[in-house]
Amino acid sequence: MQIKTERFGPNRELIIAIAIVVLQAVAAIFFLVDSVEDIMLQLGAGIGFSVILECLVALALVAGVVMGARHTRRLIAEVQRREGALAVARGALADVLELRFSEWRLSAGEAEVALFAIKGCSVAEIAQLRNTATGTVRSQLSQIYAKAGVTSQSMLTSLFIDELL
Repeated sequence: MQIKTERFGPNRELIIAIAIVVLQAVAAIFFLVDSVEDIMLQLGAGIGFSVILECLVALALVAGVVMGARHTRRLIAEVQRREGALAVARGALADVLELRFSEWRLSAGEAEVALFAIKGCSVAEIAQLRNTATGTVRSQLSQIYAKAGVTSQSMLTSLFIDELL
């Protein structure tokens, strides 16, 4: 199982959560063993308030460990579900892009420019990425807009957003 986060790198948050649950489990075991030991020692003399309190704390810690483990498991499942949905959406968007570019009969260069435009790149950025003049990019964008039946970069992008929604 691989959980990745952009900011912290792979598995860091998961490792921290698991480490906390393990530490809580160790503490719970210690308190439970200590409580049972105290009960055994005081069995004949009567169980004092401190032993009862210690047992309650140990039980509360065990409950915290169980809840923490269940919550961590739910978080892992949710992250996996979201990553799966995102992968499906990425694949669906790629399929939709390919289909529309084919329907509009875009050349390879126009398709590349259209993709950069949909990603939000400016004319200057597209020209730099493609190592072409800004005039060439503007010309290609005009042809793309005409073939797609739109008049701007935002309208081009919205075609794909609408399609996925």
